[in-house]
Order: sequence, then structure tokens, then C-alpha cells
Amino acid sequence: MTKIGVFGANGRMGRVLIDACYQHGEASLGFAAVRDESNFIGMDAGELAGIARQYINVSPISEGLLDQADILVDFTLPQALEQNLSTAINANKPIVIGTTGLVDSQLKIIDDAANHIPIVFAANYSVGINLMLNLVQQAAQVMNNADIEVIEGHHRFKQDAPSGTAKAIGESIADALDVSLEDVAEYTRYGNDALRKEKSIGFATIRAGDIVGEHTALFATMGERIEITHKASSRLTFANGALTAAIWLKDKEPKLYSMQHVLGFA
Repeated sequence: MTKIGVFGANGRMGRVLIDACYQHGEASLGFAAVRDESNFIGMDAGELAGIARQYINVSPISEGLLDQADILVDFTLPQALEQNLSTAINANKPIVIGTTGLVDSQLKIIDDAANHIPIVFAANYSVGINLMLNLVQQAAQVMNNADIEVIEGHHRFKQDAPSGTAKAIGESIADALDVSLEDVAEYTRYGNDALRKEKSIGFATIRAGDIVGEHTALFATMGERIEITHKASSRLTFANGALTAAIWLKDKEPKLYSMQHVLGFA
């Protein structure tokens, strides 16, 4: 049984990860950690997640706490990333990272950390999304003259836009077309001079209600269009994928891996 240490246990994904550990057959909760000043310290992790008692108290991060897990999982905020990675390196613990909204300097921190510990980092841990990343590449190669749009929707509380998953879809399409996403992405259109640019990849963002996650890649020509869509109805989808990654990561050598590696697509 692989013991999982959850960073940011009080967050939306943190609570779902605790639930997923409770339900999983090959992974169990090692610890549930929160920031030092959190009001949740001392609370039972199961009660925090709205499930049965786990008899594991929510705790601040400490050296002794890290010994209670084989693999760490971090779905916290970008500003916590550097400290959490430093903690993982000092404890020599592999880590699965699902934090989104990262800037280039933070991605560089992950790259550097992977020289010391094994890391799985993905924009989305859904098996279906990672299959979609392969399907959009096939579509882009066949329909290479199509107008391409990526449409994504999430709940009203999501902070970053477009989503990390939408960007990953765009990157997959751009790779298939042998172009840089940075050169062809259109993130905003407004006003009377918003004509589509040739060979661009457009992004549209929806933030509403409790949408868990919806992503569509649209390939349109003058006579037909193909839409490849993934819809997630539960955050357990992402949590179970993260646990799959954690179990796979155990005993791997220090390196930066993705869900494509975990699922055998790379």
C-alpha cells in the first residue's frame, strides 16, 4: 500500500484527495498537511473531507510528518510551490504536482527539483484528458488547414485563465503542427479589428457556477468541423489520476515525468 502525503489538505482538491485515498485499493492517506496558521490543524482528516474518520489529524508540515508518506501530492497554490518542493527535496520524497497557473520561473523550479527527486507534473490528471492530448495531435496533422479553437469552462472560483489543461491542449496541437504555441496563440479578441489571424490557435474561457472542467478542441474548415471534447463531472477523476501517478512514481529515478509517461503514451 502506497502512503500518500497531501499538501493543502483544506483546499478543494486536497479534500477530494483524502476521499480518494479512503476509497482507493492501492493507496492510503499518510498525512494531511496545511499551512502553519491554519484553523484546521488538529481536525480529523476524514471529517475535513466529509467522509468517515481517518484517525489522522490535519497537521502543519514538519520533518517527522514527511516520514509518514511514501509519495507527496501537491495541488496547492503557485506561491506555495517553491517551499513544498524544497520540503520534498530535503525529505528525499517523490512528488506529484497538480498546481496550475504557474509562470516560467516556477516551471524552472520544477525542472531543477527533478534533478534531485522524481516528479510527475501535469496540467490535468484525468485519463480522458491525457487521451485527448493524443487525439488532438492526430486531428491537427490530418486537418492542418483548419481553423483551430480551444474552449474551456470551469467553476466561478478558478483563478487562472485559460486553464493549464487548455494550454496543454494548445501545446499538443502546436507540437503536431511544428509551431510554437507562443507564436500562434490568441487569448483575447475584442472590438472591430478582431478578425481571426491565419494559422492561429484561439482560446475561449468560461467561468460559471460549479463546472468541474470542460475542454473542447475545435477544428473547422469551410465545409466541416471536428470537435474533440472532454467533460469531467467529479474532481475524484483528477484525484484518482493523481493517485495512479503517485503509485507509478514510487521507486522511479529523479526525473520530470508527465501523465503521458504514467499512462504509457510517452
